[in-house]
Amino acid sequence: MNVFTKRISETLGLPEHRVDNTLQLLDEGCTIPFICRYRKERTGGLDEVQIAKISEIAQQLGETAKRKETIIKTISAQGKLTPELEMRIKDCWTPTELEDIYLPYKPKRKTRAQAARERGLEPLAMIITLGRETDPEQGARRFVKGEVKSTEEAIKGAQDIIAENISEDERSRRIVRSAFKRQAVITAKVVKSKAETDEAAKYSDYFDFSEPLNRCSSHRLLAMRRGEADGILKVSISADDDECTGKLERLHVHGYGKCSKLMTQAVDDAYKRLLRPSIETEFATLSKEQADNEAIKVFATNLRQLLLAAPLGQKRTMGIDPGFRTGCKVVCLDAQGNLLHHEAIFPDFCRQGGKQQGENAAERIKYMARQYDIEAIAIGNGTASRETESFIKSLCLNRANTQDDGTQANDVQVFVVSEDGASVYSASKEGRDEFPDKDATVRGAVSIARRLMDPLAELVKIAPKSIGVGQYQHDVDQAKLKHALDMAIESCVNSVGVNLNTASKHLLTYVSGLGPTLAQNIVDYRAANGPFGSRAQLKKVPRLGPSAFEQCAGFLRIPGAKNPLDNTAVHPESYKIVEHMADDCHCTVAQLVNDKGKRQQIDLKCYVTKTVGMPTLTDIMQELEKPGRDPRGVAKEFSFDNRIHAIEDLQIGMILPGIVTNITNFGAFVDIGVHQDGLVHISQMADKYISDPMQVVSLHQHVSVRVIEVDNKRRRISLSMKGV
Repeated sequence: MNVFTKRISETLGLPEHRVDNTLQLLDEGCTIPFICRYRKERTGGLDEVQIAKISEIAQQLGETAKRKETIIKTISAQGKLTPELEMRIKDCWTPTELEDIYLPYKPKRKTRAQAARERGLEPLAMIITLGRETDPEQGARRFVKGEVKSTEEAIKGAQDIIAENISEDERSRRIVRSAFKRQAVITAKVVKSKAETDEAAKYSDYFDFSEPLNRCSSHRLLAMRRGEADGILKVSISADDDECTGKLERLHVHGYGKCSKLMTQAVDDAYKRLLRPSIETEFATLSKEQADNEAIKVFATNLRQLLLAAPLGQKRTMGIDPGFRTGCKVVCLDAQGNLLHHEAIFPDFCRQGGKQQGENAAERIKYMARQYDIEAIAIGNGTASRETESFIKSLCLNRANTQDDGTQANDVQVFVVSEDGASVYSASKEGRDEFPDKDATVRGAVSIARRLMDPLAELVKIAPKSIGVGQYQHDVDQAKLKHALDMAIESCVNSVGVNLNTASKHLLTYVSGLGPTLAQNIVDYRAANGPFGSRAQLKKVPRLGPSAFEQCAGFLRIPGAKNPLDNTAVHPESYKIVEHMADDCHCTVAQLVNDKGKRQQIDLKCYVTKTVGMPTLTDIMQELEKPGRDPRGVAKEFSFDNRIHAIEDLQIGMILPGIVTNITNFGAFVDIGVHQDGLVHISQMADKYISDPMQVVSLHQHVSVRVIEVDNKRRRISLSMKGV
């Protein structure tokens, strides 16, 4: 059994055997998506969140174990390690408590107390602490020698030693820590010299701000810390000084003599100079860490929703990157997302466009739609988006008028697509590698079109921080953020599955068990040998060994494969089970997939073994019912209110359609078509109390909102969903 199993089991309230099996699988190099999907019998059906938590806690405990080894070695080297102390350290698993134990032995820069010890004043400090002298000044005279020039200097040095001892005392630290935990207040003040600057304006809410730390939301705390980093704000965390010093005095000061008076002074110094700053730093770090975790969680959830947005699918698509000055960049893609054509057009709303050019632009759009049999149009939601949308819709494009044979066809669908990150992709190495001879504007338009066709496949090429969801993403712990976002992407990619013959290197990178090197090897093998005919062919890819094959195979799809199971989430290790079912039904695997009646004859209990249980068998049957299904649904068209084009068009009370563009823990931002997202504060999201905006909305959800306030000067729009 893993050394951490029992502790993790107690922390998460999970059976020990489930935790231990999960830790074993993680140690074997299995990914979280693989464990969650294909090892349910061993984990008892733990979900990805639970498995990730087990992994996280195991990592934290591992780091604590390494820290304990370092501490024991350090104290041992000092010759101060007793069996009792060693046992205390080994039994301690709380990082804060561990550091408290270590603090008296921790090597540190030269302090006032150390300087006093070097001058031989430690015995005097002990005399004062124990209250053995009725006249400590008399006792201090024995220490006036060498560098110590007076009794006052001797007593002051002794008090420095006492103050340091008090500050390093575990009981003292617990007292102050407890006070901070119960009553700490975070305060922000503006730096006077910066109060009137333009940079300070965005922090005006925090110029004179105070709030109990345990009630301070993550977005407010991160805002204050950003203001502090920008040199605009001074931020502090404090508790009741009188309460803290009072409790410390009761702990360390005894009697009423002169020694007691000196001890009281030392306690006050210990608290103000050493303890309070130390605990304030501790709580500043802890609160920032908690705020980071909350912000990262929001970001990861938003990213997950964005990645799992409904795709249009493999349809011939026109992508338009709108613009006023330089016109609109137009691209035409085939159903696989390959670039067929690109050009710039100048509708009459463009600065370079007049009536004649506007007519030419209309004719060019009609020609391209007809020439490339366009089924859908994706328009970026940036500058000139509304104007471009109106222009395109005014053309009344339908596929009937793109054909010469008079056949009926559906209207060309028009979608407004988020541009966030498209410019990043257009200027990136990935974009240049894919289209080395094309302008950045062309790459951006391609990204917009592809994002409509398959948001997941396109967005994995863009750094998550550039996608435009989340809050204060540049202020949080960047390593933690990257880890959380990578996990979110990995989870999404594997939950959807990946077409092995069309997936890019970027998409394949996130498939369980692959990574950048194997992803590139798959792409190279595909280019050299043509499309994969089976999953088994993956074993021929250079450096893709049995372990990698086990981890990745179930998440890769091959539409049209000879074996229909190759286009399902059924893992190759389970193919024999399905073949056994087909034999028992006297049919082929393909017939079993296509015949619901035959599948209904199957008694799953007959196929249970020591390693294969009902969870796996149930998953197999679900896949046979809907092979190759995409869990994301289908993209839906959306239209803004035609009356509204700019913030100046808004009136209080208007009810408007909108799209949720970002979700924070204080509300949701909604695009209503005026190039400035409005905020639906959490208090305006529902008629009942809600603690989390995600209880009500999801990213890219189509919503109806009411305008309740418009601040033209600050370009702020307040919206409500109550009663709408």
